[in-house]
Amino acid sequence: MRKNGRRAGKSKTPSRQLDLLPPLHEWVAAAGLAAVMELLERERAALCGMRYRHDRSRSAFRGGHVASSLVLGGRRVGVRRPRVRSRNGRELKLPSWAAWSARDPLTRRAMEQMLLGVSTRKYARSLESLAPGLKQRAIGRSAVSRRFITHTEHKLTQLLSQNLAALELPVLMVDGVHFGAHVVLVAMGIDRQGNKRVLGLWEGATENAAACKALLANLAERGLRTDRAILVVIDGSKALAAAVREVFGARALIQRCREHKKRNVTDALPKPMRNPTRQFLNRAYASGEVERIAKLLEQQARKFHHAHPGAAAALREGLEETLTVTRLGVPEQLQRALCSTNPIENLFSRVRAIAHRVSRWRDGYMVLRWSAAALTECQPTFRRIYGWKTMDVLIRALRAHDAALDRRALAA
Repeated sequence: MRKNGRRAGKSKTPSRQLDLLPPLHEWVAAAGLAAVMELLERERAALCGMRYRHDRSRSAFRGGHVASSLVLGGRRVGVRRPRVRSRNGRELKLPSWAAWSARDPLTRRAMEQMLLGVSTRKYARSLESLAPGLKQRAIGRSAVSRRFITHTEHKLTQLLSQNLAALELPVLMVDGVHFGAHVVLVAMGIDRQGNKRVLGLWEGATENAAACKALLANLAERGLRTDRAILVVIDGSKALAAAVREVFGARALIQRCREHKKRNVTDALPKPMRNPTRQFLNRAYASGEVERIAKLLEQQARKFHHAHPGAAAALREGLEETLTVTRLGVPEQLQRALCSTNPIENLFSRVRAIAHRVSRWRDGYMVLRWSAAALTECQPTFRRIYGWKTMDVLIRALRAHDAALDRRALAA
């Protein structure tokens, strides 16, 4: 059907008109800033009265505008702030401006972008564009870097100052992660509900006894109990084992990581022998009885004694401490979770993913800042360990160990 010589139907916006429309986020930002200025003017009118009206009872007066800025979309955007002065000349703050200026999400935004892999040089490009007429600042490389440093320092201080006295932690895991020439030792606790929690970290050149002892001593100073039995899961490091014994004494039941043990043994063998040996070690540890596991592994060490003495020594070193969770009678599923440092190794893989783009570590403090930021970023996503519902079995075994030590002390 035609009307006035034209086909009837819905009118369409010409493509040329669509091209002139700004992007939606630019339009929303511009409209939002206009609404902000309107709200500020209303608040000023509430304090000063209507413009151009004489009011002898008024206690505040308009003071024009001043160049200022508000945080919007990860940067500061220039605005003209309305000013209000009291009768004695003191400047009064508008309620909305006081609330918005007190909040500074810039640091949090910079932190998120950096942890997601955005470099300081590309920070500005990662933000949504604004209308061309708006002035922006605080998006340069130096400004972003300063905010990131400030926030990571806060995270590090927060992590190293948390009080541990109220925590009941039957399990403590300690391991190290390498960043260039630096090693960061990380301590992670596991509570009776199976929740993982980063307790502290310490920087050193290697996983030596001094660094390990300093980390554990720092945990003790902040309230971690050393007068009750605790299962301490570590890698194959002798330095870590020595430091644990020095700080916790006989209260520490050390579980050496079985995965590290298997790796140390197979690395000392020719390549054709590695897979069969690993399979044998898996079967031996899965047999379930302490005596049987120890017998099988000792037999394998004797086989390696002459042909591969390095593998034999690696297998025998700390062998008894790889059987601690089995000796305690921990259920199978929980035993699999606690017989290695895999829970903390999984955490390290995420930390490396966050810090992988750092090409040069300037100093150990930078390493600690990044580590603290990455660890606290990962912590909200932690899952409980497998078998956590049977954690009471482990706790009863630890209390029995405490009772045995106390009886021994009384007898002496």
